[in-house]
Amino acid sequence: MTTLDTAGPIAPSALHLGDSDLPWASTPGGVQLQVLQVQESTGLWVIRNRFDPGVEVQTHRHTGTVFGHTTSGSWAYKESDFLNVAGSYLFEPAGSVHTLVVPETNTEITEVLFIMYGANLNLDADGNVESVTDGAGVLAAYRAMCRAQGHDEPNVILI
Repeated sequence: MTTLDTAGPIAPSALHLGDSDLPWASTPGGVQLQVLQVQESTGLWVIRNRFDPGVEVQTHRHTGTVFGHTTSGSWAYKESDFLNVAGSYLFEPAGSVHTLVVPETNTEITEVLFIMYGANLNLDADGNVESVTDGAGVLAAYRAMCRAQGHDEPNVILI
């Protein structure tokens, strides 16, 4: 784990993670996860996801803003009329509610970088909060999945 001490007299000029520095953890249902950075004091969490064709993520509401950049494949929100493709950038305001879906017709894995603040409130069919996902929770889950899948402790940037 890489921890940046911003209280010290001299902070490093940058922290770097290469593409292969963090393991991909497989979650049930055709999703892979890398947690790149978590800063609990600001609610920041930065992740990469890989989605198999046909994946659908539970409907959720964001308590903070989200920024997304698609690097391969395509995906959409059930509630929207646009398709995110490689090179697409997406901004989601706090309070937005949506259901991420990956077309079954995709011929490649969809990969997206998400930069998020706050939490995802995961909703049931009636719009009630069923569970909450935030940076600390996703980091704990990622570490547990890495251990269970035989990976070393991931070197996530923590601030």
